[in-house]
Amino acid sequence: MNDTPISDTDQSENRKEQEPRLWRDDGWTARIIKNEDDDGWAVEMTLDGQAEPALVGPWTMGRDKKNPKPLDSSAFITLVKTANEVLRRHEQQLHATLHKSVKIDAAAGRLTIKLDIVPDEDEPYAVLSAYDESGEQLAEVHVAPTYKLSVQRASEWASGGFGKQG
Repeated sequence: MNDTPISDTDQSENRKEQEPRLWRDDGWTARIIKNEDDDGWAVEMTLDGQAEPALVGPWTMGRDKKNPKPLDSSAFITLVKTANEVLRRHEQQLHATLHKSVKIDAAAGRLTIKLDIVPDEDEPYAVLSAYDESGEQLAEVHVAPTYKLSVQRASEWASGGFGKQG
């Protein structure tokens, strides 16, 4: 038998807590908090290791109309599903913001022009690239992260021989 004590960090990773206003399980923490905007209550869902909650929403009052309704298994499962969906949508929105593409007709045929923004903290930049119908890369240049991709700009870039863009 191993008598080595379990560290706090080991316990927190496997911690499962089920209290009326605080649940921890499956990598999530649900905490009922006082709603700062009114006299009601709110619930915040925080993913383990994150400083900010992924989801904050209104919470139901209890029967006494003063205290919050206690958390239960069904509510926690629903909150985890909702918070995961919020994170998934946020990731999709971020991806759409950082990766754009347009299709154009050029002398070389139908081309796909892509703009991929690299949000580096020190030196952000973007990569403008052109691909033919078979997916072969025809050109690539670095551009400012503020570059606005449009069909017109992509067509001008292609007709100009894929020269340097601003």
